[in-house]
Amino acid sequence: MEMHKSKKDNDLYYYSNSKGEKMWSYRYRYYDALGKRREKSKQGFKTEKDAYRALLEVKANVLNGEVKQVENSNLTISAWLDIWYETHKGDWKITTQLQRENALKYQMKPLLGKYKLAELDKTTYKRVYINELMKKYEPSTVRLFHRLFKVAINAAVDNEIIPRNRFTKITIQGNEAINDNFLTPEELEVFLKAAKQIENITNYSMILLLAFTGVRKGEALGLTWENVDFDRKTVTVERTRDKRGAREPKTKNSYRTIRVDDILLHQLKIYRTWCKQTMLSFGKHLSDDDYIFISYQSGTPTGDNTVKYSFDRIIKKIGIKSITPHGLRHTHATILIGQKQPVNMIAERLGNTPQMIWDTYGHTYKALEEESVIAFSQALHL
Repeated sequence: MEMHKSKKDNDLYYYSNSKGEKMWSYRYRYYDALGKRREKSKQGFKTEKDAYRALLEVKANVLNGEVKQVENSNLTISAWLDIWYETHKGDWKITTQLQRENALKYQMKPLLGKYKLAELDKTTYKRVYINELMKKYEPSTVRLFHRLFKVAINAAVDNEIIPRNRFTKITIQGNEAINDNFLTPEELEVFLKAAKQIENITNYSMILLLAFTGVRKGEALGLTWENVDFDRKTVTVERTRDKRGAREPKTKNSYRTIRVDDILLHQLKIYRTWCKQTMLSFGKHLSDDDYIFISYQSGTPTGDNTVKYSFDRIIKKIGIKSITPHGLRHTHATILIGQKQPVNMIAERLGNTPQMIWDTYGHTYKALEEESVIAFSQALHL
């Protein structure tokens, strides 16, 4: 292919393609941060103007010391995601690793992998990623995949591979589908009474704690007796536990101290006495660093499926709609919202951000807003 220099710039060229059409390209030589000679080139431009604009952008980046952007201009999303994951996976908890590995494998790379990191624009991102995900997943799940992608893009910005994150101001409409996975105050009362009647003291105590605090199941399983302050009437969350073992909570916001009432504290006192007696029957003494919820059969910490089976029995017994242990978290939140408690307070209790509360329970707040409009009009007696 014979190249001809343009009169406009010595680094600009034109040539003829296989169809005999006049095309444009650029070839620019520069030195990287280590003083090594580099060359950046690109062809396939249909006009001299387009090629010249691209060349000037490369030159400007080099002059501004943004050499990494020049060197990585052809880096694909797929390639960057691999680099990002391999570089940082050792910094993440095992659950975070698995979550991000699966998101890369099944969502990000299949939908976005072929695009160049430097060229993916917001419109294309929304069309081929967000819109496609919305066809398969609930809005809350799509928001999660969006947040994960932004984390990967922020890492590229930090590494000076791209100048900024173009995807920060994207709103994903729709509330988290809690799929009726919550109880009304009346239903919760029936549920708790049934739990007390048909379940053992461990299961009932855990169910009461889930309902009265809104903690996640794993956070409840991770509680030790030193996390309960009977004098200050608080429960402190500082770990989570499941079949993989104990580890740090889900997020920084998950570290929290929750105020609790006398109903829960009274039950925990009764249960603590039972735990002491149970541990003694196995020749052991209860310590403050022991996990709260233990099996009556062995005195060892309960597994993460125990409470699920308990829920199944209660639901079958009283014949109410199906609800999961996480549904008591939704129940706790919706009851507080119904009592018009501040968003910030609810977020702190749940270990979430206020925005996450709005995203998840926005429909409940909308209903309350409509009620307030009616209440205002009625107060005027016009």
